Amino acid sequence: MSPYRTMMTLRFALAAAAALLPGCLVYAAETPGLPIVTAQQVPPVRATFPPAGTVQPSSDTPLGNSTELITPPPPQEAPVIGHVLPAPAEPVVENLDGPVPPKYRNLWERIRAGFALQEIDSPLVARHEAWYLNRPEYVQRMVDRSHRYLYFIVEELEKRNMPTEIALLPMIESAYNPEAYSRARASGIWQFIPSTGRKYGLQQNFWYDGRRDVLAATRAALDYLQFLHDMFGDWELALAAYNWGENGVQRAVDKNRARHKSTSYASLTMPKETRNYLPKLQAVKNIISDPTLLGFELDPVPNQPYFALVNAPGHIDVVKAAKLADMPLEEFRSLNPGYNRPVIIQAAARQIVLPIDKVDEFHANLESNDDPLVTWQTYTLKKGETLDKVAETFGTSASRLREVNGFNGRKPIRPGQMLLVPLEDEGAETNLDETYNSADFQASPEEYSAARTYRVRNGDTLFSIARKHHVTVARLKAVNALKSNHVHTGQQLVIYGDARPSRHAHRHHRHIHRVSSN
Repeated sequence: MSPYRTMMTLRFALAAAAALLPGCLVYAAETPGLPIVTAQQVPPVRATFPPAGTVQPSSDTPLGNSTELITPPPPQEAPVIGHVLPAPAEPVVENLDGPVPPKYRNLWERIRAGFALQEIDSPLVARHEAWYLNRPEYVQRMVDRSHRYLYFIVEELEKRNMPTEIALLPMIESAYNPEAYSRARASGIWQFIPSTGRKYGLQQNFWYDGRRDVLAATRAALDYLQFLHDMFGDWELALAAYNWGENGVQRAVDKNRARHKSTSYASLTMPKETRNYLPKLQAVKNIISDPTLLGFELDPVPNQPYFALVNAPGHIDVVKAAKLADMPLEEFRSLNPGYNRPVIIQAAARQIVLPIDKVDEFHANLESNDDPLVTWQTYTLKKGETLDKVAETFGTSASRLREVNGFNGRKPIRPGQMLLVPLEDEGAETNLDETYNSADFQASPEEYSAARTYRVRNGDTLFSIARKHHVTVARLKAVNALKSNHVHTGQQLVIYGDARPSRHAHRHHRHIHRVSSN
């Protein structure tokens, strides 16, 4: 048994004794909101970290009156990315009748075999273990969500030779909820804020948010983590920077270096959230490493793909796509959380994610389908019209229109704004100027709140107006229902947004991990 496993066994043996014997010593909590559980919290065991090295306490960490952290000495050189700890040998069986079976049948075994981060032993780890283990329903819900995405994430990590502990990071970021949203406007399982998402190629518009797209966001998160590892040469500092921002970590490193102090993670002065970040990941790692030791049942996950990609058949309702795949709407949305609206448009829908066992059924049902794939259309709000009037016209409710179009009441709805409305019902009384077509969807704005009007001046052409406002001629024509390229002086045009990137688009802000993860 490894020294770390020995230490863990001893810790929980002492915990059991603490539960039975009155007057046992327990340490005081520091992090707000984490309950004290006597049976789980005993004085930390000082352990030797392999390879052999001197175990030294941190001297300048802001832990108040709590027990000091016990950490290994800083590494002498940058760790090799993706170093894999040795796994128990398995007999190799030659298979002459078919494909060679995977080395690990259980995905958890594959993840454990790829663990490569330095073990952390501190009071904070024990307290986070207690927090998780006292909420078994929460942990089970989080683990169940992860089953859909884990195989894909582990595959991406192994392609990049990265530690597989990173596959557990969404558990502390978002509880693996793709719709988690923080007060800092961080979204998705990897909790990207808008600016960092754009920096790493995640599109965000009216129809689609790449931060919630598990495939796109995973690749972006791993790109970002690789960048941080290259920047600091250390996975602990890279993970701290993922939470705090690279600028914050760099300042802390520079400050310690100027004072001739260690620049390891445990030696830096950092916010409490970041100080707890790696211990929280270590707590999850301990539960996954040996769930029976910690009294948690971890169901096996097949080491095989859960989902596949299919091409979207043009515009299609989310509800319709789920029906064609014969799957619950909630399950479909959990695999396709990047789509913001009840209709998936061709411009945004590169592919649809489906469980592997539903792909053939989806294609068969699509081929035999005679019903419309889309029941929504776009509509431009006219001067003097209200949302209630539009709702009445299209036989729906104003609250439904607000929900579908993402109106939260913080910004006014202006004339010229494009709305998503149901297709006109038979017999509905309306005199629409425009009908549903693909151009309506493809010309829709990325930021509806940026709508403004422009009065055509003498000498203006449609091309010069489009170039001036960094939009396309096709968008101008579609939004303003123009049948030709001709415009006249004094004519008012609706302009949606400006395609130039913001000068703040590449700034990274620290996450605030208070998310809706239930």
